Amino acid sequence: MAYVDGFLLPVPKRNLAAYRRLARAAGKVWMEHGALGFHECVGDDLDIKGLVPFPRVAKAKAGETVMFSWIVFKSRAHRDRVNAKVMADPRLAKMPAKMPFDVKRMAYGGFKPLVSL
Repeated sequence: MAYVDGFLLPVPKRNLAAYRRLARAAGKVWMEHGALGFHECVGDDLDIKGLVPFPRVAKAKAGETVMFSWIVFKSRAHRDRVNAKVMADPRLAKMPAKMPFDVKRMAYGGFKPLVSL
């Protein structure tokens, strides 16, 4: 069964182009090391009445939007192998020292699918 790493993070709208460049470069590394899918989605319809909006969950500030992102793997063991290779890849060391978002407000976790149709 597949395994998914999920992310939710606020990004200043003025940094979206820089975030896109970073995500494309990182996504290539993950895919080359075996990830099955790499997805980065920017918030669009986020003001849903009666529910907790993603910007509130991500503690987005004025001028920020949220990214909802996930990486798909064959299994948790596969995820662990791929992520070990990714973290050792010298291309990640070349990523900007200053990220276009506040890393401390990024939410991350690994997920086992419960329903897949």
